[in-house]
Amino acid sequence: MHKTDDERRNGQIVRVLSELAMSVQQVGSPSVVRLGFGPFELNVAERSLKKANRNIPLGGRAYDILIALLENAGETVSKAELIAKVWPDVTVEEGGLRVHLSALRKALGDGQFGDKYIANIQGHGYRFIAPVTRLPAERDRDSASAGLSNLPPALGRMVGRDDVVPEIRSWLRTGQRLITVLGAGGMGKTTVALAVARQASADFSGAAFFVDLSAVSDKEQVIGAVASAIGLDLRFADPEKALLDFLRPRRALIILDSCEHLIKKTAEIADTVLQNASGIHMLATSREALQVAGERVLRLRPLDCPPEQPGLTASQVLAYPAAQLFVERVSARGGDCSLSDDEAPIVAEICRKLDGIALAIELAAGRAAIFGVRNTVARLGSRLDLLKFGRRTANPRHQTLKATLDWSHDHLSEVERVVLRRVAIFVVHFTLEAAFAAVWEEGIGECEIADAVRSLVDKSLVIASNKFRKTFYRLLDTTRSYALEKLAVSGEHHSIAMRHANFSIQLLENKQDQYLRFAARGSSSGVAPRPSRKHPSRAGVELWSRRKRPHGPEIGGRSFSAVSGDVASFGM
Repeated sequence: MHKTDDERRNGQIVRVLSELAMSVQQVGSPSVVRLGFGPFELNVAERSLKKANRNIPLGGRAYDILIALLENAGETVSKAELIAKVWPDVTVEEGGLRVHLSALRKALGDGQFGDKYIANIQGHGYRFIAPVTRLPAERDRDSASAGLSNLPPALGRMVGRDDVVPEIRSWLRTGQRLITVLGAGGMGKTTVALAVARQASADFSGAAFFVDLSAVSDKEQVIGAVASAIGLDLRFADPEKALLDFLRPRRALIILDSCEHLIKKTAEIADTVLQNASGIHMLATSREALQVAGERVLRLRPLDCPPEQPGLTASQVLAYPAAQLFVERVSARGGDCSLSDDEAPIVAEICRKLDGIALAIELAAGRAAIFGVRNTVARLGSRLDLLKFGRRTANPRHQTLKATLDWSHDHLSEVERVVLRRVAIFVVHFTLEAAFAAVWEEGIGECEIADAVRSLVDKSLVIASNKFRKTFYRLLDTTRSYALEKLAVSGEHHSIAMRHANFSIQLLENKQDQYLRFAARGSSSGVAPRPSRKHPSRAGVELWSRRKRPHGPEIGGRSFSAVSGDVASFGM
């Protein structure tokens, strides 16, 4: 007779219960073993059966039958074996066995509302067919509802998020049960989530649990990671059902950290838990939203940086969180923590060049503690050099900024990778039309490009903003440097730069025509729109002109004509 997966899985309980039966004889403690099946909880040592914390009356013989079946869960137990175990020194007819089995089935509600626990295997005996799980001992039970948590200790002061943490806590207190902290890699999402959990722990009687999903690869492992964090052993059960049964009567805060690479599977589990366990609250960190009903999203922005302004003093620079973080981390590495007015503008420049990304600033501070602030800012001319410096003991994806970006890049689709590296050619911001011009190829049309850009925005790799009733996109400088390296490795840099130049020149020519038509009408109401020296089309042409690469006379002539015409027309 072939066994099903459930039979094989539940059959493993035989060994566990045998060991536990021996323990019961040796230790008369109610913490020896607890088993769960359906809504029931069985305490072997106490010989008690509960349903939703209510005792279920059960006779001694019926209880012994239940134990005998559970010892062989998933296996067929013959009538003779049951009689021998329940009445070891007494001769009993099968009729007596049927009477006590009937009482057991009635107590369990076997067969009611579709619940089935004991099957009659015609001509062979009986089999316990419901999934069974070993529950934490009584002394450990409260760890999932009060008193204990697995939150890692804080390793340093959190900087620049004093307004974010109270906001998330207020959402939790007002009934928000799923909050997702969004942001690009290295922005400090995990730091914020842990800070919230530490402060909110008292609201959940200490039941706050951290689940690291970065090394998880499938849905079953997500369930296993959550179970491990809250102290639930799932080896002998239907994992999802056992998890829900365990969480249903409890109140706790669960942090799901790094959800982006398993976003759909994590969303499914979060949704199921929220629907079935009303006391559970979840705080997720991800580079894109879970998109689950009831989700509240907080997008974590870069730390505020000092502006590009001459004459900034040390006190003015240190008013900004990015500079505060830099100086604190230099000091923590044993460097000189005093910031002079002479070095203040340099620190401000470092923070701006690193886009206010907390991880990047911390890594730069580690270098500055060894080589000094001036050497560090000099290396920022080639940001990718800095991206390779890191911390040996950090999570692998946080050891360097490059590792963080690799983590994001590895979980992109092929079209998203192509779009990311090609739009990196834009120096400042770009429009969707500009992306079409730079990215389009056979097999990657405008629809695919638009979808990929939107997806990259959702995954916090591209930033979108609305200006003048139009949507503009840009990459953070650190992301752009990384993507440009990918563009160079792909061998596409020259051809994409040509597309960029052609698009920019066409844009300038169109702007020039618009201005001339505007001027020809003799309008005196306002000034015609014109690209400034910071306009992306001007920047693109000038960047192309500075490149020491051979290019045809046509593009060279057009670029000179467009830019010089722009200068002549606008009196520059």
